[in-house]
Amino acid sequence: MITIALPKGALLQDSIDLFLQIGLDFRAFLDSSNRQLQITEPTQRATAMLVRAQDVPVYVEYGQAQLGIVGYDVLEEKSPQVAQLADLKFGGCRLSVAVPQESPYRRSVELPPHGRVASKFVQCARNYFRKLDLPVEIIPLYGSVELGPITGMSEAIVDLVSTGRTLKENGLVEIDVLFESTAYLIAHPLSYRLNPEGLGEWVQKLREYALSN
Repeated sequence: MITIALPKGALLQDSIDLFLQIGLDFRAFLDSSNRQLQITEPTQRATAMLVRAQDVPVYVEYGQAQLGIVGYDVLEEKSPQVAQLADLKFGGCRLSVAVPQESPYRRSVELPPHGRVASKFVQCARNYFRKLDLPVEIIPLYGSVELGPITGMSEAIVDLVSTGRTLKENGLVEIDVLFESTAYLIAHPLSYRLNPEGLGEWVQKLREYALSN
């Protein structure tokens, strides 16, 4: 029996729909009365665990799950030792630099040297500004990052953007995009090579369905 790490939050519904298409039913996680964090699907061929999106690659890297679904943004931030098997084409968003609408800065390179940038994507932000050869202070924030510029703590933020509505409602505007992000299928490297429990067959089915949509 294979174990799959599924992400809580925005990617969960599409992830469950994807596995349903190949015959694995984890819809119990969508039941508001369910409190289980690990379930076995009805045909007894797979188990799924429900974890924070940032923890999906950790469970896969350490072998507690053979497969997982996670956003590309998490892979870029965490750099886990996992096999990236397929872009699943859902959960589209982007990691962007944003500033207050009244800010004089309209490109990342215009931000002041040693200025402050708030982000929960500390490594991604640090790498991005390093490539620009612009020294900035990255302030780690894991709640409402938009408050950084609003309170004057930072000149800018680096955060995920989907529709842009949250930025607009908080008086912020995008000025640059670091990268686009979608959901990825990942696997434990050794498990993928050894192919226990027909893992490769499940991966192939998932790839085929992702490519057909």
